Amino acid sequence: MKMGSTGKILTVVPARYASSRFPGKIIMPVAGKPLVLHAYERAQEATLVTDVLIAADDPRIVEALKPFGARVVLTRADHPSGTDRIAEVAEQFEADIIVNVQGDEPLIHGETIDACIRPLLDDPEVDMSTARVLITDPAKIANTNVVKVVCDGRGRALYFSREPIPHIRDAEERAQAPACYWEHVGLYAYRRDFLLEFARIPQTPLERLEKLEQLRALETGHRIAVIDTDYEGVGVDTPEDLERVRAILEI
Repeated sequence: MKMGSTGKILTVVPARYASSRFPGKIIMPVAGKPLVLHAYERAQEATLVTDVLIAADDPRIVEALKPFGARVVLTRADHPSGTDRIAEVAEQFEADIIVNVQGDEPLIHGETIDACIRPLLDDPEVDMSTARVLITDPAKIANTNVVKVVCDGRGRALYFSREPIPHIRDAEERAQAPACYWEHVGLYAYRRDFLLEFARIPQTPLERLEKLEQLRALETGHRIAVIDTDYEGVGVDTPEDLERVRAILEI
């Protein structure tokens, strides 16, 4: 991490204990450390980031991280989303840009975080940024747990969906299986003022239908830059996912 001339850039790693599918996963041991600590340490590798902290919703997370010296802030437990948790932190800390690195993404790359930040440094019209990776596994295209994104010619998001987008109408085009499907990577960077505004906006119709928060930004006219990456995240949502991550990190 280093302080740049562009101002302070704060990365916040939201850590929620009561995961509906896998309670307590965020502090499950992986290679001798709580799961969330891996995401925290990876975020520290980003060269554009000034500081990194973990936003926890439960004292058990704080206790689990004490032996490792990680910077942890205890937030309210009733936030409906990680974005709201990060907005609470953003109100307490001065920063020009706030980065959201998921606590259950222990393999995130520092260079991917840096790439996600750059659109906010380069383009004053962009309110937030995120990332996408080309889908190479055909099974992911129809998987509604895999969020897809389509962009305009300037690399700004047009829409996010759990359904396959774009729809390929012609059979001949479908048979050729063009490389046109992109998976959304759950990494975000926000201008601080926008993040605080965004957290106060009520849920929008498309957001409620797709259960995708980023649609709230699009529906209210905000611009989302999307960077291309080769990072394919291994998010931990189930005990099986945890074992996959352990197999990678406990070599």
